[in-house]
Amino acid sequence: MEGGAAASTPAALPYYVAFSQLLGLTLVAMTGAWLGLYRGGIAWESDLQFNAHPLCMVIGLVFLQGDALLVYRVFRNEAKRTTKVLHGLLHIFALVIALVGLVAVFDYHRKKGYADLYSLHSWCGILVFVLYFVQVRELSSQACVGAKLGLAAKGAQLPGAPWLTQRVWPQAQLSESWLVGFSFFLFPGAPFSLRSRYRPQHIFFGATIFLLSVGTALLGLKEALLFNLGDKYSAFQPEGVLANVLGLLLACFGGAVLYILTRADWKRPSQAEEQALSMDFKTLTEGDSPGSQ
Repeated sequence: MEGGAAASTPAALPYYVAFSQLLGLTLVAMTGAWLGLYRGGIAWESDLQFNAHPLCMVIGLVFLQGDALLVYRVFRNEAKRTTKVLHGLLHIFALVIALVGLVAVFDYHRKKGYADLYSLHSWCGILVFVLYFVQVRELSSQACVGAKLGLAAKGAQLPGAPWLTQRVWPQAQLSESWLVGFSFFLFPGAPFSLRSRYRPQHIFFGATIFLLSVGTALLGLKEALLFNLGDKYSAFQPEGVLANVLGLLLACFGGAVLYILTRADWKRPSQAEEQALSMDFKTLTEGDSPGSQ
């Protein structure tokens, strides 16, 4: 932590986080076991290409997304900029892995001549992917701003800082502008108070997208079981039982992550560093550099 005494960690928080990670890792392992034992494994250039879809979605849009949401609860005393970078990287990795899964299912359907986007699962999946892409794009814009703030705060000490102030900052503003109208946080000219008020909405939409991801995964799991097992599903086939346990793990992991997020007393405490960055950010959005004050 930069300045001030480190905030204490709530006694129960590490246990809940560890439990959530145990659930998440078990979820990923059981997804792999289901695909390996009953669906033949994974291969890109064969009929097994489809199996990359559920595995990638569980890893990306469930496990990694859940961990990205927990970053601010786990790293309570680290620098805010460092924590934000980790938060953003986990989201970006999740998006890339999910994109592989999306390509896999569309390519598989194309090769087999199957219809696309007709089921509730597929509609929910596209909604999740679009919303998640917007969230990750937002984090990329924030990263540009954060990097600029870090450089501007040391302006007199860094060679070339005036060039960065004149060149990099306008580019960061331009990068943000394509999402103007989606959120105040991305509007370069919005007052800092509006950006602050948007933060709870950002948190809400992040949790909502995560919930939609878990729900969509459950829909996809049920759809796969009905397609592969048909009437045998009701006969308590081993694959069906394993997949049902997998569904329970999905729900439990989602519940554990949301419980940690909604505990107000487990929220990351505000730090003096964040107040200083807020003032710098407000100054920059008004058209000046911090060093000019």
